[in-house]
Amino acid sequence: MVRGKTQMRRIENATSRQVTFSKRRNGLLKKAFELSVLCDAEVALIIFSPRGKLHEFASSSMHETIQRYRKHTKDVKSNNPPVVQDTQHLKHETAILAKKIELLEVSKRKLLGEGLGSCSISELQQIEQQLEKSVCTVRARKMQTFKEQIEQLKEKGKNLEADNASLLAKFEDEQRQESPEDRGNLTSTTESSENSDVETELFIGPPEKRFKRIIDK
Repeated sequence: MVRGKTQMRRIENATSRQVTFSKRRNGLLKKAFELSVLCDAEVALIIFSPRGKLHEFASSSMHETIQRYRKHTKDVKSNNPPVVQDTQHLKHETAILAKKIELLEVSKRKLLGEGLGSCSISELQQIEQQLEKSVCTVRARKMQTFKEQIEQLKEKGKNLEADNASLLAKFEDEQRQESPEDRGNLTSTTESSENSDVETELFIGPPEKRFKRIIDK
């Protein structure tokens, strides 16, 4: 006879339900044993009957397998926190950051002189003190920058003076290294150029008149 397909629902008849439980329990225990032997797996099986009777199978030690299972689930939970709790934590952090940003924006507007209508005398005094402190800090930094620039300019001036002194010393050395003959030739050349008289004017007439004119000069 062909066995029909069993419907996956509760068996209403108590006797049939007990018979089915016994058969499938034995089959499940047999499969667990075969799995542990064939695949060298650590298998632990616990079954409670409808009347509360315990049926179990363990390939090694039931207690050790349960402890191993608890340790594994604990490690998994610690490494992977629940998504719901993580989402709630992120929402809480976002709300806190948004509140801080809002407070910073309000403080910034007050420092710029905006939205002061709702401020009390104490708050206005605190804002004034904070602005005075900020101004003092800015002025101190400005004076420090001026001093640094002055020191840099002084250092540049010293470097320029040193360069000028070096160039002057080099020029004097070159002057001393020149021979007396070169200086004499330079002096004679200068005197001859000063005493030379070159006629550059245009003259029209006989040569004798031109010669007479040169003598008269």
